[in-house]
Amino acid sequence: MIVDGILIGAHWWWLVAAIVLGIAEIAAPGFFLVWLAAAAALVGVLTYALALPVLAQAISFALAALAAVHVGRRWIAAHPAVSPDPLLNDRAGRLVGETVLVVEPILGGSGRVKVGDGVWNARGPDAELGARVRIVGAHGTTLDVEPV
Repeated sequence: MIVDGILIGAHWWWLVAAIVLGIAEIAAPGFFLVWLAAAAALVGVLTYALALPVLAQAISFALAALAAVHVGRRWIAAHPAVSPDPLLNDRAGRLVGETVLVVEPILGGSGRVKVGDGVWNARGPDAELGARVRIVGAHGTTLDVEPV
């Protein structure tokens, strides 16, 4: 019900929105919706305490959301997440140090090597078919190798 431009009980809608956004953050984590949930909760509290009109609620939410996202981005930049396994999604990077078999001679700087059950492009000094080489780096799907 709206009385003099004020939506009676609107604070509950903001608090419910904050809870829904918080649940959405848990269901699909991305560390973004939590800031919008905080902004919605703040507007819910302000609406309850100050009986804000609908337009003031919308403006308050927009400003609180911008401020919350800005603060969140600064906090994330200052506290980066450190992975216990930085090469988790870098398959080629995980291969550095491995000794592999040349399956297509490396001539003129390029050839192919067998890694596990797959074959990868390789570049490095010339090596004969069947030679053992060590992986020293990777660029995309091409492995940098050197003689063992």
